[in-house]
Amino acid sequence: MIDHRALGRELDLFDSDPLIGAGLPYWLPAGAAIRSSIESYLLQVERRAGYQHVYSPVLAKRRLFELSGHWAHYRDDMFPPMNAGGDELVLRPSLCPDHALIYRSRQHSYRDLPVRIAELGAMFRSEASGVLGGLTRVRSIQLNDAHIFARPGQVAAEVNAVLDMIEQAYRDLGIHAHRYRLSLRGHSAKYVDDQDMWDLGEHALAEVLAQRDLAYDEEADEGAFYGPKIDIQIIDPSGRESTLSTVQLDYYQPARFELAYLDAEQVAHRPVMIHRSVVGSLERVVAHLIDTHRGAFPAWLAPVQVVVLPVADEHRPAAQALLDQLLDLDVRAELAAAERGTLGARIRTHHRAPYLAIIGDREVEDDLVSLRLRGGTQLDALPSAQALDRINGVIRARSQQL
Repeated sequence: MIDHRALGRELDLFDSDPLIGAGLPYWLPAGAAIRSSIESYLLQVERRAGYQHVYSPVLAKRRLFELSGHWAHYRDDMFPPMNAGGDELVLRPSLCPDHALIYRSRQHSYRDLPVRIAELGAMFRSEASGVLGGLTRVRSIQLNDAHIFARPGQVAAEVNAVLDMIEQAYRDLGIHAHRYRLSLRGHSAKYVDDQDMWDLGEHALAEVLAQRDLAYDEEADEGAFYGPKIDIQIIDPSGRESTLSTVQLDYYQPARFELAYLDAEQVAHRPVMIHRSVVGSLERVVAHLIDTHRGAFPAWLAPVQVVVLPVADEHRPAAQALLDQLLDLDVRAELAAAERGTLGARIRTHHRAPYLAIIGDREVEDDLVSLRLRGGTQLDALPSAQALDRINGVIRARSQQL
């Protein structure tokens, strides 16, 4: 079975080069269009959910990761420090230390919480070369990450809200969750040794899952080093399972960074830090979408959403005018001119596009558009305004149907 690695290269979505290195793919224009669509979608969804977006640097002093606990518990997965002007700088393996510092940089009242900080940010993992592959296992990761700083009594509502966001994103992207996993502590030195902290977090997440009546599997030794997680597992066409989305409870880093909020009497209290990612890394989610849709992406994700095909050269001005209208609507469209071959050959070349807009004599004379849907369905010719409304409506609604 062809997987996302072969299909992604066939569709010109991404590639790699030995001079860049293993586990460091680059995005070609078609893949970048899919990625950009997902990024825009996530920013919009998060803004509506009350998240504030930030940017933070990919490098930091080693001391930051000693403070966060990553150096003690996660060092084997980090790249070695770089010396710069007497400082040891490290490529970050996670965004949470930066977001903890951003929260700490301002004083917070109990009225401010929850504070939701989000970032589409780069992080880096020193993965062994033997496990690298395509987009699913890479060394440079663009993560849909966020951290919520909440009062203890707000934790359940915030975790529920995150799970709602994940379920909606899966519907919009056409992804199906394989199973839910409650990822628990292990007994190795990887995990923070604080029994009470783990008990508190594991109980809180189990309660949310029970309230939602979600079936889940408890799995030891799958938690983050600082706390338990709810992981949403996906499965690819070959039966390989991986984690896509996650929500995690962390009582450890707030204490390490001395994070606080003030109550009504101006007494300082420690917030709970909730780590969450709605669709995981952009690399992994796009890999899964390639496998799931086999190149026939929903219209809102398709690299080229509409291909305009003039039947002959004399139809090109009308086809160009339609193309300009589509581009004005921010629809990804292109023109397949008559000199590229017969109409039938051009239709076959662009068979993965959601919409083919065919312009011939009748269409020019009556200001019509003949739409051919992916899969071969031919619609009756529509007035051009109606055709544009139909296409734009499907894309803006993020419909799985055409």
